[in-house]
Amino acid sequence: MLSTSKLSYRYNNENPIVFPDINCAEGEGWLALGQSGCGKTTLLHLLGGLLKPQQGEILIQNKNIGSLSSNELDKFRGKNIGIIFQQSHFVRSLSVMKNLLLAPYFANEGSNKDRAKDLLERLNIGHKANSKTNELSQGEQQRVAIARALMNKPKLILADEPTSALDDVNTNEVIQLLKENAKAENATLIVVTHDNRLKPHFENKIEL
Repeated sequence: MLSTSKLSYRYNNENPIVFPDINCAEGEGWLALGQSGCGKTTLLHLLGGLLKPQQGEILIQNKNIGSLSSNELDKFRGKNIGIIFQQSHFVRSLSVMKNLLLAPYFANEGSNKDRAKDLLERLNIGHKANSKTNELSQGEQQRVAIARALMNKPKLILADEPTSALDDVNTNEVIQLLKENAKAENATLIVVTHDNRLKPHFENKIEL
């Protein structure tokens, strides 16, 4: 489903960040673990098509995303990749529901309010559909971010440090939510983190 080969990336005149080869099957959960500054977020941005590989290749659904034009990549990402960022990047003037509906809108999938309602209910925040995102607790915002990433039924879900600011109870809850919802969609899940608490939750690990 996802594979990388000889992947590296260099910022300006710094030494290149060289990544291990990755091979993830459909429906698997993976943990990409490493300390700050080792290139975790860079890897996530490469896998999500937000950065273009300078060396090596990334295959998702047997498609080399590095060879796609910007327009082709935008369409491919919208249909196949869901990203949960460290910062949620919500449109604060819009409700939770309208923030979720932006995902299918930008992917030209049309409005899918029923799916948005279903995801919010599955994540136990259906009662917050009409709230503004800045009215939510941190845990509620995490759930909305997960729901947004799942809106278009992506084949690949990427999560960047989803538990870095959470206590142990909420950390376990968020990881279980991610894994359960990825399993429900048969999506491949990659969590990028420095949080060693997540090691017991994943059999498959990438050490950076």
